[in-house]
Amino acid sequence: MKKFTDFNLSKKTMRFIQLNEFREPTPIQEDVIPAMLKGKDVIGLSKTGTGKSHAYLIPLCERMDSSKNHVQAVITAPTRELAVQIFEKAKRMSEVDPGLRIRLYVGGKDREKDLRQLKASQPHIAIGTPGRIKDLFLDEGALRIDKAAVLVVDEADMTLEYGFLNEIDAFAGRMSEDLQMAAFSATMPEQLKPFLRKYMHQPQTFKIEESRFSPDITHVLVPCYHHSYQEVIRSILPGFQPYVCLIFANTRETAHEIAEDLRAMKLPVTELHGDLESRKRKQAMKELSLGINSYVVATDLAARGIDLDTVTHVISCGFPEDLEFYIHRAGRTGRAGSTGICYALYKESDDQEIRSLMKSGVRFEHRRYRKDGWQNLHPYGQKRLKKDDEIEKQIAMIMTKKNTKVKPGYKKKRAAKIEQIHRKKKREFIRSKIKEEKLARYKENSRKEKNG
Repeated sequence: MKKFTDFNLSKKTMRFIQLNEFREPTPIQEDVIPAMLKGKDVIGLSKTGTGKSHAYLIPLCERMDSSKNHVQAVITAPTRELAVQIFEKAKRMSEVDPGLRIRLYVGGKDREKDLRQLKASQPHIAIGTPGRIKDLFLDEGALRIDKAAVLVVDEADMTLEYGFLNEIDAFAGRMSEDLQMAAFSATMPEQLKPFLRKYMHQPQTFKIEESRFSPDITHVLVPCYHHSYQEVIRSILPGFQPYVCLIFANTRETAHEIAEDLRAMKLPVTELHGDLESRKRKQAMKELSLGINSYVVATDLAARGIDLDTVTHVISCGFPEDLEFYIHRAGRTGRAGSTGICYALYKESDDQEIRSLMKSGVRFEHRRYRKDGWQNLHPYGQKRLKKDDEIEKQIAMIMTKKNTKVKPGYKKKRAAKIEQIHRKKKREFIRSKIKEEKLARYKENSRKEKNG
């Protein structure tokens, strides 16, 4: 295991590391830092929460020269939230080098203020979404990134998936000929490779191999039956006490509905998705950083890259189209050696997705929550014997039972046992009907009392 002192870093960079209270590099940092310090193009593949951000921020801290008045590095992220998180981490460089200018460029900010500020001085490190950086560089000619020597594309697979790669392509081609490029991603889609080949020269690829399914995470299937996600969430909340519970929804609309439902229950909720106004998005990010609320409701894109070590429980409302994102959802808990649990709320239409995940290695427990606690259900996909089938099975066992010696009257005894089974079934049926009738009478009387 390497130490940060093995990288021969300056006192300034070592102070940056100490400010972050890092003791030793993570596996991705151990590989990427020396390669970037040598000026190599780098592809880093590892999941969220493995230290990818500082794998490139530490080499950038070493390389930045605050005495020069031009942009030296550009960092892109596919969402405002991700860009803000990177910016907050990078800002600490200014504490060890007060002359270093690090600025954030994302939608929802005061564009005119950005333009005025750029006219007065250029940042040394520009962090932002691809669209805003392209706008300020190519359309406005205000952000001068043509001299920048380093381009970092964070969450490259998401950048591709949401159509932002073309915007990076538009300005990357006009940057320095000796551009050093680093791309970081959880996965490496085939469609991403042509872009990387276009701008990278003999890149070094570092892939941190980890088990896709953490043994510290329990996966629990919870049936919705005919209920909505909100109703099921409401019903299971008494069944656990989270420090932070991260709830994933497939759409912005569903995320908002769930968040509103939790607020109606007077629970502390942070809502995070693309439909939020800029002010509310900033407020949500602040709440996340401060750990104010115990419940966070988000979509996959909004939550990508958000690194919260405090998540103890995850609730997945259905399954995403790309099942790999279910693994990302569940992987937000059970970190740093702690255990976690992911409740996957499912409907009948989710059968194919569940079976695909089971085939790929996810081991689901099957439970539902009732007033008296969690109840284990039969393993998913295994058919339960119907009551009639169970009776037939008992009768078949009697009929096929072999006797070494045939005793007198054995046929009458066998018929009596079968009759006993049928009588038992009849008694159970009558009891269940009486119970149903009592319940119906109770509900009817309650209704009459309520209506006067």
